[in-house]
Amino acid sequence: MEVILLERIERLGAMGDVVTVKPGFARNFLFPQKKALRANKDNKAVFESKRSELEANNASRRGEAEVVAKKLEGLKLVIVRQAGEGGQLYGSVSARDIGDALKEQGYAVDRSAQVLLNAPVKNLGSFRTAIRLHPEVKVDIDFTVARSLEEAKQTAAQAAALLERAEDAAKLEADTAAQGGAEEATEEAGEEQV
Repeated sequence: MEVILLERIERLGAMGDVVTVKPGFARNFLFPQKKALRANKDNKAVFESKRSELEANNASRRGEAEVVAKKLEGLKLVIVRQAGEGGQLYGSVSARDIGDALKEQGYAVDRSAQVLLNAPVKNLGSFRTAIRLHPEVKVDIDFTVARSLEEAKQTAAQAAALLERAEDAAKLEADTAAQGGAEEATEEAGEEQV
């Protein structure tokens, strides 16, 4: 079934594109959410007449999403769950839990559509997931799953220390490689003079 997209849809196309999709996807998702129209002569004319209005609306929504994305950058959520001795959770942390935690922080997020968590988290630790605020705006947020707030702070401190050590090791390795390259160049220059 051919449809005209009314907004950008990831892995499908941009606004105004005529794409072929399965009929069930069109009937059950695209049409009810007003993301597409059937690709026929009348609907093409309707789309072209409303194109500038749709683009302006899309630009304003994208601008609002970018403002929220800037606020979300650097946000670290803490989700407290019960867990066994090995760090295995009694249950899991899903996109719904992350969406609820964001709502507690004051951000209105549709947990089913905007939180892009591939699989539920079933262990304690620090994780990262993407939040799609608009079809063209994504932001990554970090969240920590811990038994208590104190444990979450401790885990965050350990993760920061590990990151700092990794950065120091990379810098040391780069410096060593640069010095090694300079010594080789000096040796080669000395050999050419002999």
